[in-house]
Formats: sequence, structure tokens, C-alpha cells
Amino acid sequence: MQLSKSEEELMNILWKQKKALLKDLLEAYPEPRPATTTIATLLKRMADKGFVAYTSQGRSREYYPLVKKKAYFSKQVNSLIKNFFNDSPGQFASFFTQATDLSKAELEDLKKLIDDAIKKK
Repeated sequence: MQLSKSEEELMNILWKQKKALLKDLLEAYPEPRPATTTIATLLKRMADKGFVAYTSQGRSREYYPLVKKKAYFSKQVNSLIKNFFNDSPGQFASFFTQATDLSKAELEDLKKLIDDAIKKK
């Protein structure tokens, strides 16, 4: 299951805050902030999808993520590689290094990360 762009934006706020009331989530948005009802609707959809849950605190709800950020984005990257790069991490890496304006130092850092990953295998 995937989050919409608006849901991802809200989920990023919740991942940072770990637990939050609706008013806290709303306050974390830059101006102009979305309507309270918009955030409530997004939270309901995200709960229905299994991304967030809440505990009741009187008349308020404290929301918390059920999915870890790393797990979600790992799945998204793998889906991107599968759907747009013929399930080839090599094609993705080639596109990434050519389509982005990486400096020599940034490319060296990537090379070191790859070399370190190879050593661990």
C-alpha cells in the first residue's frame, strides 16, 4: 500500500514527532496550514491503510506511526527500481549518477558506501 503525496508529508511530520495530537501535527505545517478537517481526513485514511494508529486521551487522539520510515522508503525505492528500471539496480544506479549533478566528492562518497557494502557481503 502506498501513501499519497499529502499523506507522505503528514507521515514525515509524524515520524519526526513519534507521537502527536492532531493540533501538534497541524502546528508543524508551514503557513498556510491545511484545515483541521483535512488533517483529520488524512489521518483516518492513513489509519485505514495501516500506517498510523492512535490512543484516545479523553476527547483527543494521540497518533503514532505503525510503519518505520526506513521500511516505507525502502519499499518505495524497490518499487521504483522494479517499475521504471526493469528490476535492475544497476540501471537505477546508472541513471542516478548521470541524471543528478553530483560532484566528484559526492561520487567518491557513493563509491565508498558501495565498497563498504561489498565488504560486508
